[in-house]
Amino acid sequence: MNFLAAIGRSFFSFLEAAGKIGIFTLLAIRHILTPPYYFRSLFHQMMVIGYYSLPVVGLTTLFTGAALAVNIYEGGSRFNAESALPSIVMIGMVRELGPVLCGLIVAGRVSASMAAELGTMRVTEQIDALTTLSTDPMKYLVAPRILATVIMMPFMLVLVADIVGVLGGYLIATAKLGFNSGNYLTSSIGFLEAIDVAASMTKAAVFGFFIALMGCYHGYNSKGGAQGVGVSTTNAVVSACILILISNYVVTEIFFAV
Repeated sequence: MNFLAAIGRSFFSFLEAAGKIGIFTLLAIRHILTPPYYFRSLFHQMMVIGYYSLPVVGLTTLFTGAALAVNIYEGGSRFNAESALPSIVMIGMVRELGPVLCGLIVAGRVSASMAAELGTMRVTEQIDALTTLSTDPMKYLVAPRILATVIMMPFMLVLVADIVGVLGGYLIATAKLGFNSGNYLTSSIGFLEAIDVAASMTKAAVFGFFIALMGCYHGYNSKGGAQGVGVSTTNAVVSACILILISNYVVTEIFFAV
């Protein structure tokens, strides 16, 4: 019976957490869609989330694309299919590796930062101070962060990740593996379709929403001083990464289900 009681407590705890996240999500969306808007805070968050994340995203996807090209060439050579390298690198980076890698990297950087910042504000009662000054914390703190992440993920970060990842494969293929530059570009571009780009951008927007949502939710609801802020930061990154991987499959199934 103790075993069944433990399962029941875990199940109800999960339902409670899901309900709190659902309510927080609805409140955040309502504040995003209704005025007033804090454009200065929005532009600041766009700079912090988008521009400052470019170096690590670009570096990671560059070497990932290069490693992908080497592995595909080595595997394809066993079946005399080396010519498929450009198209596989293109489809692999645009559909999957670009958005997912970018999402996980940004989750580790941005979601943790949001949770730590909002968590510190919560335990030091700065969020309560905003309320006493007739400023809605959800409107001023949460809405700009979520909106900025949803904007910057598809239109800057994942776009750059896809391009740089394909560039990494191109550089290795032409400099080391003996591919002709013109033929490589022709094969890559010719194989890419509009639905691939649409799926990549859709994944980016969904990932951005979950990254900011988890960072803001766990930070906004922090408690227990410095230790509580640390726990919230860890939970934000873990939950964001899990939601990214789950939503990646869901979006892929929506776009490419046979």
